[in-house]
Amino acid sequence: MKIKDGFILRTVADSCIVVPVGERSIDFSGVITLNEVGAFLWKALEQPCDKAALLEKLTAEYDVDADTAAKDIDAFLAKLREANLLDD
Repeated sequence: MKIKDGFILRTVADSCIVVPVGERSIDFSGVITLNEVGAFLWKALEQPCDKAALLEKLTAEYDVDADTAAKDIDAFLAKLREANLLDD
């Protein structure tokens, strides 16, 4: 899975914001703001990867146990799918 083409992450005044570009800006209305962990996962998803890779990266970067990290990843992926931002 990976982030769909046509979306980029930008940092504006200490906030991480998802911005549609090109034709995506026609189809996508709204703003998505990510916290630090969300931005970390977004960057990981800019290249194809699976949940296991996300879990490994997240637990290596942050002081979080695997169960909590897995639940957070599931919630984040669900939000991306709901917003139609993820290619599975």
